[in-house]
Amino acid sequence: MKRANIGMRVFGGALIGAANGLLGGGGGMLAVPLLTAGGLPARKAHATAISVILPASAVSGIIYLFCGYTPFPALVPVALGVAVGGYLGAKLLNVLPVRAVTFMFGLLMLVAGWRMLV
Repeated sequence: MKRANIGMRVFGGALIGAANGLLGGGGGMLAVPLLTAGGLPARKAHATAISVILPASAVSGIIYLFCGYTPFPALVPVALGVAVGGYLGAKLLNVLPVRAVTFMFGLLMLVAGWRMLV
């Protein structure tokens, strides 16, 4: 891997982490396009985005917990649902056509953006 490539990846990772920490999510929405622009195929970009979001979410989550922003009674059931959904989503990534995954990702981005604006 070229040195400039590593620097761009670290910078992209910092942007992803900052978005995830500041906005409480959205790092994956940045990660997938950045990873595909960096040459990863769509399926690998989606899988890698989830893998890189884990440490960013863990760090942000710990800070949110210690600052008292996270209501613990809401955390447990939602975390359980996220774990089950994450498992099912990862299994589906292996069987769905890349085009379907890319379409669903784009649709999710559009819906999320629209809901934020209105």
